[in-house]
Amino acid sequence: MITFNAEKREKAGKGAARECRREGRVPAVIYGGKQEPMMISLHPVELEKALDERDFFTADVEITVDGKKMKVSAKDVQFHPVSDKPIHVDFVRK
Repeated sequence: MITFNAEKREKAGKGAARECRREGRVPAVIYGGKQEPMMISLHPVELEKALDERDFFTADVEITVDGKKMKVSAKDVQFHPVSDKPIHVDFVRK
């Protein structure tokens, strides 16, 4: 199981995501489960270690936000075209 300690983001959109990246974090969104989408940010080192796992998209992922644990699965990762670093992640609630 892959685990992340995430921080909640208040704002959505391109500007908020850029601000998050300037702070050194990777923006992400958790969708599904008949709940509102939750915007979060991940630590880039934790994310890159998880992406090195060969079963990242099929593994169970547990995200802790404000002390609450959620079971999710990774749906999509967007990478920077030049540096190939992750710039955004989409998760789906289970």
